[in-house]
Amino acid sequence: MPHQSGPLPRQIHRLPGSSRPCRESMRRNAGRPSPGASLSSSVPTSRWNPVRGAARLSARDLALIASFAALIAALGLPGSLYLFGGAVPITLQTMGIMLAASLLGARRGALAVLVLLVLVAAGLPLLSGGRGGLAVFAGPTAGYVIGFLPGAFVTGWLVDRLLPRYSVGWGLLANVVGGIGVVYLIGVPVLQAVTGIGWGKALVTGAVVFLPGDAVKAIVATVVAAGVHRGYPAVHEVREPALNNSTVG
Repeated sequence: MPHQSGPLPRQIHRLPGSSRPCRESMRRNAGRPSPGASLSSSVPTSRWNPVRGAARLSARDLALIASFAALIAALGLPGSLYLFGGAVPITLQTMGIMLAASLLGARRGALAVLVLLVLVAAGLPLLSGGRGGLAVFAGPTAGYVIGFLPGAFVTGWLVDRLLPRYSVGWGLLANVVGGIGVVYLIGVPVLQAVTGIGWGKALVTGAVVFLPGDAVKAIVATVVAAGVHRGYPAVHEVREPALNNSTVG
């Protein structure tokens, strides 16, 4: 008798006079793999899908995004202060941007800022001084308002690099680079273009005079974020590492 290679076929017993297989035979074959099935299908895969996971938001994520968008708006209630007759006001909302990014990470922090900007564009007076509407995105401060979004993303991205351990030094650096540097990088050129002032005056009135206050806000946001991460580490988004799917021969 020749040697038979490969998996043995399933034996299906049928009742006499019937074309249906008997139940006992079906129960015996229920747990057996089908002929030619690849063993690689039994290898566990990661639950994190980099494509679907990037777009999937839980109810908890949506609640956090809405809460921090409301926090940023609330920080504009004390109003704004214009120094030396400048066109750019001092506001506490930049600290809200740093807090949202430091606590929620790049994706959810940027989405919280995006929600705020969409509501402002719709006409809600959520910016400092009760400003709102599309005119905000065409004025001298448009670059700073638009810069909130990439600033929050960069801050959150830098914080993500170190988690689950949050370092005060690294968190402060992330707030300075994203919450101050990126916002200034977009805000100052737009201020110069809209007002027509020289670059030197734009740098002084649009950046230098705000550095001391923004530095204090970055320190406060870092200290608050460190305390929240220490007491409630689950607030930040955790992604599972991908597993290497290797085929078992």
